[in-house]
Amino acid sequence: MNLIKSTGTFGFYTIISRLLGYLRDVLIAIFLGTSFLADVFFVAFRIPNTFRRLFAEGTFNAAFVPSYTSELTKGKTKSNKFANEIFNLLFLGLLILVILAEIFMPVVVSLIAPGFVENSQKIDLAINLTRITFPFLLFVCLSSFFAAVLNSHNKFAAASAAPIILNLILIGILLLGNYLGDEIIYYLSYGVSISGFIQLLFLYRYVKNIYHIKFNFRFKINNKSKIFFKKLLPSIFSSGVTQINILVGTIIASFQASAVSYLYYADRIYQINLAIAGIAIGVVVLPQLSKHVYLKKKNKILLIQNKALELSMFLSLPASIALFIGSEEIISALFGYGSFNEEAVSNSAKALFYFGLGLPAFALIKVFSTFFFANNDTKTPFYISLISVILNIFISLCYFKSIGFIIIPVATTISSWFNSIILFIYLKKRDLFKFNKIFFINFLKIIFASILMGIFFNFLILFLEKQLVYDYNFKSFYLILSVLLGLTFYLLVSFFIKAFNYKDLQLKY
Repeated sequence: MNLIKSTGTFGFYTIISRLLGYLRDVLIAIFLGTSFLADVFFVAFRIPNTFRRLFAEGTFNAAFVPSYTSELTKGKTKSNKFANEIFNLLFLGLLILVILAEIFMPVVVSLIAPGFVENSQKIDLAINLTRITFPFLLFVCLSSFFAAVLNSHNKFAAASAAPIILNLILIGILLLGNYLGDEIIYYLSYGVSISGFIQLLFLYRYVKNIYHIKFNFRFKINNKSKIFFKKLLPSIFSSGVTQINILVGTIIASFQASAVSYLYYADRIYQINLAIAGIAIGVVVLPQLSKHVYLKKKNKILLIQNKALELSMFLSLPASIALFIGSEEIISALFGYGSFNEEAVSNSAKALFYFGLGLPAFALIKVFSTFFFANNDTKTPFYISLISVILNIFISLCYFKSIGFIIIPVATTISSWFNSIILFIYLKKRDLFKFNKIFFINFLKIIFASILMGIFFNFLILFLEKQLVYDYNFKSFYLILSVLLGLTFYLLVSFFIKAFNYKDLQLKY
Protein backbone atom coordinates (compact mmCIF):
# COMPACT_ATOMS: atom_id res chain seq x y z
CA MET A 1 0.00 0.00 0.00
CA ASN A 2 1.12 3.55 -0.78
CA LEU A 3 0.14 6.06 1.93
CA ILE A 4 -0.06 9.02 -0.44
CA LYS A 5 -1.99 7.08 -3.10
CA SER A 6 -4.47 5.53 -0.66
CA THR A 7 -5.01 8.77 1.26
CA GLY A 8 -5.31 10.59 -2.06
CA THR A 9 -7.97 8.17 -3.30
CA PHE A 10 -9.96 8.36 -0.09
CA GLY A 11 -9.39 12.09 0.18
CA PHE A 12 -10.37 12.79 -3.45
CA TYR A 13 -13.83 11.27 -3.15
CA THR A 14 -14.26 12.71 0.33
CA ILE A 15 -13.41 16.20 -0.95
CA ILE A 16 -15.88 15.77 -3.84
CA SER A 17 -18.52 14.79 -1.29
CA ARG A 18 -17.68 17.76 0.95
CA LEU A 19 -17.70 20.21 -1.96
CA LEU A 20 -21.09 18.92 -3.04
CA GLY A 21 -22.11 19.19 0.61
CA TYR A 22 -20.99 22.80 0.52
CA LEU A 23 -23.11 23.42 -2.62
CA ARG A 24 -26.02 21.78 -0.81
CA ASP A 25 -25.55 24.10 2.16
CA VAL A 26 -25.27 27.17 -0.06
CA LEU A 27 -28.65 26.29 -1.52
CA ILE A 28 -30.06 25.71 1.97
CA ALA A 29 -28.66 29.11 3.02
CA ILE A 30 -30.34 30.76 0.01
CA PHE A 31 -33.76 29.21 0.60
CA LEU A 32 -33.80 28.89 4.41
CA GLY A 33 -30.98 31.10 5.75
CA THR A 34 -30.99 30.99 9.56
CA SER A 35 -34.78 31.00 9.82
CA PHE A 36 -37.20 29.04 11.96
CA LEU A 37 -37.42 26.34 9.23
CA ALA A 38 -33.61 26.14 8.97
CA ASP A 39 -33.21 25.55 12.71
CA VAL A 40 -35.85 22.79 12.65
CA PHE A 41 -34.42 21.03 9.59
CA PHE A 42 -30.86 21.17 10.95
CA VAL A 43 -32.00 19.50 14.17
CA ALA A 44 -33.87 16.80 12.20
CA PHE A 45 -30.82 16.33 9.98
CA ARG A 46 -28.30 16.60 12.81
CA ILE A 47 -29.47 13.48 14.63
CA PRO A 48 -29.03 10.91 11.80
CA ASN A 49 -26.10 12.86 10.31
CA THR A 50 -24.25 12.75 13.62
CA PHE A 51 -24.65 8.99 13.63
CA ARG A 52 -23.47 8.94 10.01
CA ARG A 53 -20.31 10.77 11.02
CA LEU A 54 -19.85 8.62 14.11
CA PHE A 55 -20.13 5.40 12.16
CA ALA A 56 -18.98 6.27 8.67
CA GLU A 57 -16.01 8.54 9.30
CA GLY A 58 -13.65 5.95 10.64
CA THR A 59 -15.36 5.16 13.92
CA PHE A 60 -16.96 1.81 13.12
CA ASN A 61 -13.79 1.20 11.15
CA ALA A 62 -11.74 1.65 14.30
CA ALA A 63 -13.44 -1.22 16.13
CA PHE A 64 -14.03 -3.54 13.19
CA VAL A 65 -10.86 -3.40 11.10
CA PRO A 66 -8.31 -4.65 13.70
CA SER A 67 -10.51 -7.65 14.58
CA TYR A 68 -11.47 -8.43 10.99
CA THR A 69 -7.87 -8.03 9.79
CA SER A 70 -6.65 -10.58 12.33
CA GLU A 71 -9.36 -13.00 11.09
CA LEU A 72 -8.30 -12.45 7.49
CA THR A 73 -4.84 -13.79 8.34
CA LYS A 74 -6.57 -17.06 9.34
CA GLY A 75 -8.41 -17.49 6.03
CA LYS A 76 -11.59 -16.42 4.21
CA THR A 77 -13.89 -18.87 6.00
CA LYS A 78 -13.13 -17.50 9.47
CA SER A 79 -13.21 -13.86 8.37
CA ASN A 80 -16.59 -14.38 6.65
CA LYS A 81 -18.01 -16.11 9.72
CA PHE A 82 -16.87 -13.26 11.97
CA ALA A 83 -18.21 -10.59 9.58
CA ASN A 84 -21.60 -12.31 9.32
CA GLU A 85 -21.99 -12.49 13.08
CA ILE A 86 -21.29 -8.77 13.35
CA PHE A 87 -23.60 -7.90 10.45
CA ASN A 88 -26.56 -9.84 11.83
CA LEU A 89 -26.19 -8.45 15.34
CA LEU A 90 -25.73 -4.93 13.97
CA PHE A 91 -28.76 -5.20 11.68
CA LEU A 92 -31.07 -6.47 14.42
CA GLY A 93 -29.81 -3.96 17.00
CA LEU A 94 -30.19 -1.00 14.62
CA LEU A 95 -33.66 -2.11 13.52
CA ILE A 96 -34.85 -2.25 17.14
CA LEU A 97 -33.24 1.15 17.84
CA VAL A 98 -34.95 2.80 14.85
CA ILE A 99 -38.37 1.34 15.77
CA LEU A 100 -38.03 2.50 19.39
CA ALA A 101 -36.84 5.95 18.30
CA GLU A 102 -39.80 6.34 15.95
CA ILE A 103 -42.19 5.49 18.79
CA PHE A 104 -40.52 7.76 21.34
CA MET A 105 -39.44 10.52 18.94
CA PRO A 106 -40.99 13.34 21.04
CA VAL A 107 -38.64 12.38 23.87
CA VAL A 108 -35.64 12.07 21.52
CA VAL A 109 -36.17 15.51 19.97
CA SER A 110 -36.81 17.10 23.36
CA LEU A 111 -33.43 15.80 24.52
CA ILE A 112 -31.60 16.96 21.38
CA ALA A 113 -33.31 20.36 21.13
CA PRO A 114 -34.68 21.23 24.59
CA GLY A 115 -34.85 24.88 23.58
CA PHE A 116 -37.64 24.01 21.11
CA VAL A 117 -40.00 22.64 23.78
CA GLU A 118 -41.55 26.00 24.65
CA ASN A 119 -42.52 26.56 21.00
CA SER A 120 -45.17 23.95 20.12
CA GLN A 121 -45.01 24.62 16.37
CA LYS A 122 -41.22 24.28 16.34
CA ILE A 123 -41.08 21.09 18.44
CA ASP A 124 -43.93 19.38 16.52
CA LEU A 125 -42.32 20.10 13.17
CA ALA A 126 -38.93 18.88 14.43
CA ILE A 127 -40.53 15.62 15.64
CA ASN A 128 -42.23 15.01 12.27
CA LEU A 129 -39.10 15.72 10.25
CA THR A 130 -36.85 13.61 12.50
CA ARG A 131 -39.24 10.67 12.14
CA ILE A 132 -38.75 10.94 8.39
CA THR A 133 -34.95 11.24 8.53
CA PHE A 134 -34.23 8.69 11.26
CA PRO A 135 -34.33 5.50 9.07
CA PHE A 136 -31.19 6.96 7.47
CA LEU A 137 -29.42 5.77 10.62
CA LEU A 138 -30.12 2.10 9.82
CA PHE A 139 -28.98 2.39 6.21
CA VAL A 140 -25.85 4.44 6.86
CA CYS A 141 -24.63 2.23 9.71
CA LEU A 142 -24.99 -0.91 7.57
CA SER A 143 -23.25 0.99 4.78
CA SER A 144 -20.42 1.70 7.22
CA PHE A 145 -20.11 -2.02 7.87
CA PHE A 146 -19.71 -2.66 4.13
CA ALA A 147 -17.22 0.21 3.91
CA ALA A 148 -15.15 -1.24 6.78
CA VAL A 149 -14.98 -4.62 4.99
CA LEU A 150 -13.78 -2.88 1.81
CA ASN A 151 -11.23 -0.78 3.73
CA SER A 152 -9.85 -3.94 5.38
CA HIS A 153 -9.05 -5.18 1.87
CA ASN A 154 -7.39 -1.82 1.05
CA LYS A 155 -10.29 -0.85 -1.23
CA PHE A 156 -11.04 2.77 -0.35
CA ALA A 157 -12.64 4.28 -3.47
CA ALA A 158 -16.24 2.99 -3.20
CA ALA A 159 -16.41 3.54 0.56
CA SER A 160 -15.31 7.17 0.28
CA ALA A 161 -17.51 7.85 -2.79
CA ALA A 162 -20.77 6.56 -1.26
CA PRO A 163 -21.62 9.74 0.75
CA ILE A 164 -21.74 11.67 -2.53
CA ILE A 165 -25.17 10.11 -3.12
CA LEU A 166 -26.74 12.01 -0.20
CA ASN A 167 -25.51 15.36 -1.46
CA LEU A 168 -26.57 14.75 -5.07
CA ILE A 169 -30.13 13.88 -4.01
CA LEU A 170 -30.46 16.87 -1.65
CA ILE A 171 -29.01 19.24 -4.26
CA GLY A 172 -31.56 17.95 -6.79
CA ILE A 173 -34.40 18.71 -4.35
CA LEU A 174 -33.00 22.16 -3.49
CA LEU A 175 -32.80 23.12 -7.17
CA LEU A 176 -36.59 22.77 -7.18
CA GLY A 177 -36.83 25.07 -4.13
CA ASN A 178 -38.77 27.84 -5.89
CA TYR A 179 -41.55 25.37 -6.74
CA LEU A 180 -41.66 23.55 -3.38
CA GLY A 181 -41.95 26.55 -1.02
CA ASP A 182 -41.95 25.75 2.72
CA GLU A 183 -42.71 22.09 1.88
CA ILE A 184 -39.08 21.80 0.80
CA ILE A 185 -38.05 20.74 4.32
CA TYR A 186 -40.28 17.65 4.01
CA TYR A 187 -38.81 16.75 0.63
CA LEU A 188 -35.30 17.22 2.02
CA SER A 189 -36.11 14.95 4.97
CA TYR A 190 -37.43 12.18 2.70
CA GLY A 191 -34.35 12.69 0.52
CA VAL A 192 -32.07 11.97 3.49
CA SER A 193 -33.59 8.53 4.16
CA ILE A 194 -33.87 7.58 0.47
CA SER A 195 -30.22 8.49 -0.11
CA GLY A 196 -29.19 6.23 2.78
CA PHE A 197 -30.95 3.26 1.16
CA ILE A 198 -29.35 3.93 -2.23
CA GLN A 199 -25.95 4.27 -0.56
CA LEU A 200 -26.40 0.84 1.04
CA LEU A 201 -27.22 -0.75 -2.34
CA PHE A 202 -24.25 1.02 -3.94
CA LEU A 203 -21.75 -0.40 -1.44
CA TYR A 204 -23.30 -3.86 -1.51
CA ARG A 205 -22.53 -4.00 -5.22
CA TYR A 206 -18.81 -3.76 -4.43
CA VAL A 207 -18.61 -5.71 -1.19
CA LYS A 208 -20.42 -8.81 -2.49
CA ASN A 209 -17.32 -9.82 -4.46
CA ILE A 210 -15.25 -10.25 -1.29
CA TYR A 211 -17.88 -10.91 1.37
CA HIS A 212 -21.14 -12.88 1.21
CA ILE A 213 -24.00 -11.92 3.55
CA LYS A 214 -25.66 -14.81 5.33
CA PHE A 215 -28.67 -13.85 7.42
CA ASN A 216 -28.91 -15.87 10.62
CA PHE A 217 -30.76 -14.63 13.69
CA ARG A 218 -30.23 -17.78 15.74
CA PHE A 219 -27.37 -16.17 17.51
CA LYS A 220 -24.51 -18.03 19.02
CA ILE A 221 -22.12 -15.23 19.79
CA ASN A 222 -18.47 -16.26 20.05
CA ASN A 223 -15.85 -14.49 22.14
CA LYS A 224 -14.43 -12.63 19.15
CA SER A 225 -17.79 -10.96 18.47
CA LYS A 226 -18.29 -10.19 22.16
CA ILE A 227 -14.90 -8.49 22.26
CA PHE A 228 -15.79 -6.48 19.14
CA PHE A 229 -19.03 -5.09 20.57
CA LYS A 230 -17.26 -4.28 23.84
CA LYS A 231 -14.85 -2.19 21.77
CA LEU A 232 -17.51 -0.65 19.52
CA LEU A 233 -19.14 1.79 21.94
CA PRO A 234 -15.84 3.16 23.31
CA SER A 235 -14.46 3.53 19.78
CA ILE A 236 -17.61 5.35 18.61
CA PHE A 237 -17.35 7.76 21.50
CA SER A 238 -13.60 8.36 21.35
CA SER A 239 -13.13 8.55 17.59
CA GLY A 240 -16.28 10.61 17.14
CA VAL A 241 -15.70 12.91 20.12
CA THR A 242 -15.59 16.02 17.88
CA GLN A 243 -19.03 15.15 16.50
CA ILE A 244 -20.34 14.43 19.99
CA ASN A 245 -19.10 17.85 21.09
CA ILE A 246 -20.92 19.42 18.13
CA LEU A 247 -24.09 17.52 19.07
CA VAL A 248 -23.75 18.78 22.65
CA GLY A 249 -23.32 22.26 21.20
CA THR A 250 -26.52 21.86 19.18
CA ILE A 251 -28.45 20.88 22.31
CA ILE A 252 -27.25 23.96 24.21
CA ALA A 253 -27.58 26.27 21.17
CA SER A 254 -31.27 25.34 20.75
CA PHE A 255 -32.03 27.82 23.55
CA GLN A 256 -30.87 30.73 21.37
CA ALA A 257 -32.67 31.71 18.15
CA SER A 258 -30.72 30.88 14.97
CA ALA A 259 -27.70 29.63 16.97
CA VAL A 260 -28.16 26.06 15.69
CA SER A 261 -27.87 27.41 12.14
CA TYR A 262 -24.78 29.52 12.89
CA LEU A 263 -22.97 26.48 14.28
CA TYR A 264 -24.10 24.27 11.42
CA TYR A 265 -22.69 26.54 8.69
CA ALA A 266 -19.40 27.06 10.53
CA ASP A 267 -19.10 23.32 11.12
CA ARG A 268 -19.48 22.64 7.42
CA ILE A 269 -16.40 24.68 6.51
CA TYR A 270 -13.73 23.17 8.75
CA GLN A 271 -15.07 19.67 8.15
CA ILE A 272 -13.76 19.85 4.57
CA ASN A 273 -10.16 19.92 5.78
CA LEU A 274 -10.77 17.52 8.67
CA ALA A 275 -12.06 14.97 6.17
CA ILE A 276 -8.52 14.54 4.84
CA ALA A 277 -6.24 15.72 7.66
CA GLY A 278 -7.80 13.40 10.21
CA ILE A 279 -10.49 11.07 8.92
CA ALA A 280 -8.92 9.95 5.63
CA ILE A 281 -5.50 9.37 7.16
CA GLY A 282 -6.96 7.44 10.11
CA VAL A 283 -9.09 5.20 7.88
CA VAL A 284 -6.28 4.48 5.41
CA VAL A 285 -3.60 3.83 8.03
CA LEU A 286 -5.61 1.58 10.38
CA PRO A 287 -5.72 -1.69 8.33
CA GLN A 288 -1.97 -1.80 7.73
CA LEU A 289 -1.11 -0.52 11.18
CA SER A 290 -3.29 -3.23 12.74
CA LYS A 291 -1.61 -5.85 10.56
CA HIS A 292 1.90 -4.80 11.61
CA VAL A 293 0.89 -4.62 15.28
CA TYR A 294 -0.44 -8.17 14.98
CA LEU A 295 2.84 -9.25 13.33
CA LYS A 296 4.89 -7.21 15.86
CA LYS A 297 6.86 -5.29 13.20
CA LYS A 298 7.96 -2.32 15.33
CA ASN A 299 9.95 -0.50 12.64
CA LYS A 300 7.00 -0.52 10.24
CA ILE A 301 4.65 0.62 13.01
CA LEU A 302 6.79 3.63 13.94
CA LEU A 303 7.33 4.57 10.29
CA ILE A 304 3.60 4.55 9.51
CA GLN A 305 2.74 6.46 12.70
CA ASN A 306 5.27 9.24 12.09
CA LYS A 307 4.29 9.66 8.45
CA ALA A 308 0.57 9.70 9.31
CA LEU A 309 1.15 12.39 11.94
CA GLU A 310 3.37 14.39 9.61
CA LEU A 311 0.80 14.32 6.81
CA SER A 312 -1.97 15.31 9.22
CA MET A 313 -0.06 18.38 10.42
CA PHE A 314 0.95 19.28 6.87
CA LEU A 315 -2.74 19.49 5.95
CA SER A 316 -4.34 20.90 9.11
CA LEU A 317 -1.93 23.65 10.26
CA PRO A 318 -2.17 25.91 7.17
CA ALA A 319 -5.95 25.38 7.05
CA SER A 320 -6.24 26.45 10.68
CA ILE A 321 -4.27 29.64 10.00
CA ALA A 322 -6.41 30.40 6.92
CA LEU A 323 -9.64 30.04 8.95
CA PHE A 324 -8.14 32.23 11.70
CA ILE A 325 -7.34 35.01 9.22
CA GLY A 326 -10.29 34.91 6.82
CA SER A 327 -13.25 33.42 8.73
CA GLU A 328 -15.66 36.28 7.91
CA GLU A 329 -14.63 36.52 4.25
CA ILE A 330 -14.96 32.74 3.88
CA ILE A 331 -18.47 32.59 5.39
CA SER A 332 -19.60 35.65 3.44
CA ALA A 333 -18.31 34.37 0.11
CA LEU A 334 -19.63 30.84 0.58
CA PHE A 335 -23.03 31.42 2.19
CA GLY A 336 -23.78 35.17 2.03
CA TYR A 337 -26.68 35.05 -0.42
CA GLY A 338 -30.48 35.20 -0.38
CA SER A 339 -31.89 34.68 3.13
CA PHE A 340 -28.38 34.50 4.66
CA ASN A 341 -27.97 38.13 5.81
CA GLU A 342 -24.96 40.06 7.17
CA GLU A 343 -25.86 39.24 10.79
CA ALA A 344 -25.85 35.54 9.93
CA VAL A 345 -22.46 35.97 8.22
CA SER A 346 -20.97 37.75 11.24
CA ASN A 347 -22.21 35.18 13.79
CA SER A 348 -21.29 32.13 11.70
CA ALA A 349 -17.83 33.64 11.08
CA LYS A 350 -17.25 34.04 14.84
CA ALA A 351 -18.06 30.35 15.32
CA LEU A 352 -15.77 29.37 12.41
CA PHE A 353 -12.92 31.46 13.87
CA TYR A 354 -12.89 29.44 17.09
CA PHE A 355 -13.51 26.10 15.36
CA GLY A 356 -10.53 26.92 13.13
CA LEU A 357 -8.25 27.26 16.16
CA GLY A 358 -9.20 23.72 17.14
CA LEU A 359 -8.76 22.15 13.68
CA PRO A 360 -5.26 20.65 14.29
CA ALA A 361 -6.56 19.18 17.56
CA PHE A 362 -9.57 17.63 15.79
CA ALA A 363 -7.19 15.99 13.31
CA LEU A 364 -4.78 14.83 16.03
CA ILE A 365 -7.61 13.13 17.93
CA LYS A 366 -8.46 11.08 14.82
CA VAL A 367 -4.82 10.10 14.22
CA PHE A 368 -3.84 9.43 17.85
CA SER A 369 -7.01 7.40 18.46
CA THR A 370 -6.11 5.24 15.46
CA PHE A 371 -2.79 4.35 17.13
CA PHE A 372 -4.71 3.04 20.16
CA PHE A 373 -7.28 1.21 18.02
CA ALA A 374 -4.55 -0.59 16.07
CA ASN A 375 -3.38 -1.97 19.41
CA ASN A 376 -6.95 -3.10 20.22
CA ASP A 377 -7.23 -0.47 22.94
CA THR A 378 -10.52 1.44 22.74
CA LYS A 379 -10.91 2.03 26.48
CA THR A 380 -8.12 4.58 26.95
CA PRO A 381 -9.29 7.01 24.23
CA PHE A 382 -12.86 6.45 25.45
CA TYR A 383 -12.10 7.58 29.01
CA ILE A 384 -10.08 10.54 27.77
CA SER A 385 -12.87 11.54 25.37
CA LEU A 386 -15.46 11.21 28.14
CA ILE A 387 -13.51 13.66 30.33
CA SER A 388 -13.14 15.94 27.29
CA VAL A 389 -16.91 15.99 26.66
CA ILE A 390 -17.61 16.69 30.34
CA LEU A 391 -15.13 19.58 30.17
CA ASN A 392 -16.88 20.89 27.04
CA ILE A 393 -20.31 20.73 28.70
CA PHE A 394 -19.01 22.40 31.88
CA ILE A 395 -17.46 25.35 30.01
CA SER A 396 -20.50 25.75 27.72
CA LEU A 397 -23.05 25.74 30.54
CA CYS A 398 -21.00 28.08 32.73
CA TYR A 399 -20.73 30.81 30.11
CA PHE A 400 -23.69 30.30 27.73
CA LYS A 401 -25.99 32.76 29.51
CA SER A 402 -23.38 35.54 29.62
CA ILE A 403 -21.64 34.98 26.25
CA GLY A 404 -24.24 33.15 24.16
CA PHE A 405 -23.68 30.55 21.43
CA ILE A 406 -20.06 31.60 20.78
CA ILE A 407 -18.95 29.75 23.92
CA ILE A 408 -19.83 26.47 22.16
CA PRO A 409 -17.01 26.55 19.54
CA VAL A 410 -14.67 27.96 22.21
CA ALA A 411 -15.47 25.09 24.58
CA THR A 412 -15.22 22.53 21.74
CA THR A 413 -11.75 23.81 20.82
CA ILE A 414 -10.47 23.89 24.41
CA SER A 415 -11.75 20.39 25.18
CA SER A 416 -10.35 19.03 21.90
CA TRP A 417 -6.85 20.35 22.59
CA PHE A 418 -7.10 18.83 26.05
CA ASN A 419 -8.17 15.51 24.47
CA SER A 420 -5.32 15.42 21.93
CA ILE A 421 -2.64 16.33 24.49
CA ILE A 422 -3.76 13.65 26.97
CA LEU A 423 -3.94 11.05 24.16
CA PHE A 424 -0.36 11.90 23.23
CA ILE A 425 0.81 11.65 26.86
CA TYR A 426 -0.72 8.19 27.23
CA LEU A 427 0.73 7.01 23.91
CA LYS A 428 4.21 7.98 25.11
CA LYS A 429 3.63 6.57 28.59
CA ARG A 430 2.65 3.15 27.20
CA ASP A 431 5.42 3.19 24.60
CA LEU A 432 2.91 2.99 21.73
CA PHE A 433 4.48 5.87 19.81
CA LYS A 434 7.92 7.39 19.29
CA PHE A 435 9.03 10.35 17.22
CA ASN A 436 11.75 9.79 14.69
CA LYS A 437 14.37 12.42 13.81
CA ILE A 438 12.84 13.20 10.42
CA PHE A 439 9.51 14.19 11.98
CA PHE A 440 10.93 16.99 14.15
CA ILE A 441 12.84 18.52 11.25
CA ASN A 442 9.86 18.34 8.90
CA PHE A 443 7.43 19.59 11.54
CA LEU A 444 9.46 22.78 12.06
CA LYS A 445 9.49 23.26 8.30
CA ILE A 446 5.70 22.76 8.16
CA ILE A 447 5.22 25.44 10.84
CA PHE A 448 7.49 27.85 8.94
CA ALA A 449 5.70 27.21 5.62
CA SER A 450 2.29 27.62 7.30
CA ILE A 451 3.27 30.98 8.85
CA LEU A 452 4.53 32.28 5.50
CA MET A 453 1.31 31.08 3.86
CA GLY A 454 -0.69 32.92 6.53
CA ILE A 455 1.15 36.19 5.84
CA PHE A 456 0.58 35.78 2.11
CA PHE A 457 -3.11 34.85 2.55
CA ASN A 458 -3.66 37.86 4.83
CA PHE A 459 -2.11 40.09 2.14
CA LEU A 460 -4.52 38.63 -0.45
CA ILE A 461 -7.53 39.22 1.82
CA LEU A 462 -6.53 42.87 2.35
CA PHE A 463 -5.68 43.38 -1.34
CA LEU A 464 -9.07 42.02 -2.44
CA GLU A 465 -11.00 43.65 0.41
CA LYS A 466 -13.47 45.46 -1.90
CA GLN A 467 -14.15 42.29 -3.89
CA LEU A 468 -14.88 40.24 -0.74
CA VAL A 469 -17.51 42.51 0.87
CA TYR A 470 -20.99 41.08 1.48
CA ASP A 471 -22.72 43.01 -1.33
CA TYR A 472 -20.24 42.09 -4.08
CA ASN A 473 -21.81 39.58 -6.49
CA PHE A 474 -18.61 37.76 -7.47
CA LYS A 475 -17.06 37.48 -4.01
CA SER A 476 -16.99 33.66 -4.15
CA PHE A 477 -14.77 33.82 -7.26
CA TYR A 478 -12.23 36.04 -5.49
CA LEU A 479 -12.28 33.86 -2.39
CA ILE A 480 -11.59 30.73 -4.44
CA LEU A 481 -8.81 32.62 -6.23
CA SER A 482 -7.29 33.67 -2.88
CA VAL A 483 -7.47 30.12 -1.51
CA LEU A 484 -5.90 28.63 -4.64
CA LEU A 485 -3.10 31.22 -4.63
CA GLY A 486 -2.53 30.65 -0.91
CA LEU A 487 -2.45 26.87 -1.39
CA THR A 488 -0.06 27.16 -4.35
CA PHE A 489 2.21 29.45 -2.33
CA TYR A 490 2.19 26.98 0.58
CA LEU A 491 3.04 24.00 -1.63
CA LEU A 492 5.85 25.91 -3.38
CA VAL A 493 7.40 27.03 -0.08
CA SER A 494 7.07 23.48 1.28
CA PHE A 495 8.74 22.13 -1.86
CA PHE A 496 11.70 24.53 -1.74
CA ILE A 497 12.38 24.06 1.98
CA LYS A 498 11.60 20.32 1.72
CA ALA A 499 8.95 20.52 4.42
CA PHE A 500 7.25 17.53 2.95
CA ASN A 501 8.94 14.84 0.91
CA TYR A 502 6.64 12.99 -1.48
CA LYS A 503 9.13 10.15 -1.97
CA ASP A 504 9.22 9.70 1.78
CA LEU A 505 5.58 8.64 1.70
CA GLN A 506 5.77 6.13 -1.17
CA LEU A 507 5.92 3.33 1.32
CA LYS A 508 5.16 -0.23 0.36
CA TYR A 509 3.51 -1.69 3.40
